[in-house]
Amino acid sequence: MIWLIGGGGAALLVLAAVWASRFRRDGRVGTPEEAAEAADAALRDFTTSGAVVGADGAGALAVDARGRVAVMRRRGRAIRVREVAWSAVRATAEGIVVDTDDRRLGAVALAGVDALDIRRLSQV
Repeated sequence: MIWLIGGGGAALLVLAAVWASRFRRDGRVGTPEEAAEAADAALRDFTTSGAVVGADGAGALAVDARGRVAVMRRRGRAIRVREVAWSAVRATAEGIVVDTDDRRLGAVALAGVDALDIRRLSQV
């Protein structure tokens, strides 16, 4: 009887591991073009004039001609996009960090992107 309980617990752990690896693994935002397409599709009246993706692909930033800023991160198969204020974008030693104030999206880090890259985006 004990082996039945232990076997059920092990099966539950295996199912949880499969679910976590299949559905919750965050992928990469591959290219600036992919980031631009996601921002244009997700935000109303947003036409990307420039985009940058972090070196590790964990996050991306897009800017439109009117100076609006969109930050994004891949969650599963979808790319989640949020519009943020310029004041939410800050430089760190590792790259740029964007505070989204969105619990599900969290802070988005753009590794290897520096303030000069963001300045170029804002002038496009």
